Amino acid sequence: MDISLIHAVALVILGVIAGIIGTLAGGGSNLTLPALMVMGMPPEVANATNRVGVLLRSLVGLIGFHANSRLDTRDIGPILAPTLVGGLGGAICAAFAPIWIVKPLLLGAMLTMSLVILIKPTVISPPEGTIPNRVKSTPASWWGLGFAGFYGGLVEAGVGFILLGALAGTLRYPLVNAIALKILLTVAFTGIALVVFIARDQVLWMPGLILATGTMTGAHIAVKIAIKVKSACLKWFLFVMTVCGCVAAWLK
Repeated sequence: MDISLIHAVALVILGVIAGIIGTLAGGGSNLTLPALMVMGMPPEVANATNRVGVLLRSLVGLIGFHANSRLDTRDIGPILAPTLVGGLGGAICAAFAPIWIVKPLLLGAMLTMSLVILIKPTVISPPEGTIPNRVKSTPASWWGLGFAGFYGGLVEAGVGFILLGALAGTLRYPLVNAIALKILLTVAFTGIALVVFIARDQVLWMPGLILATGTMTGAHIAVKIAIKVKSACLKWFLFVMTVCGCVAAWLK
């Protein structure tokens, strides 16, 4: 696929914005997926190609949070298990299913998250000193993480909101730690999804890597923001991004 200079610049700029939004909250792919489709990609190819930027962005974010000691891995095995199983199932469905089926899932998940943050913000932002729950003692977290993995494998756009609901809402991780774990889980199920898409020959590498240069830059900026700002600011940033994601999902 031929990439013009204007398209390349647009992908990098959108990638930076999406990298910041996707790292701190979710919904960055609501910007990048339409951009790839405007360039002429079929929805399933755009969905697959977009994962290159998502994976590399997430790796940069993961390294940044780990370097700042914000990545809590004490319960990572039980957290990863249902997410990876769901991610594999979602990726297989995405490789064969029409992309339009995800709109009701995306809109419903983000509307729910918006209402939760507005009506009962402590659900998504536990008070200081809250001890996180273990997965084995919180059965509901299996369903939340499994669904997040499935949805992330299916389309990825907006999965951050679902992951934060499971990590901060159900397992009660502090918001910054929940964001760091969200990034780790995104690396896991996006890697699985990308393998499936590569096997189906649905990834266009040139636009994917151009997009990734922007998303990685955005992720680097986002980590610095997450480390420095207060949880209350992150919470309301999450709310604004969730509302914007709802609008974007409705207009798709």
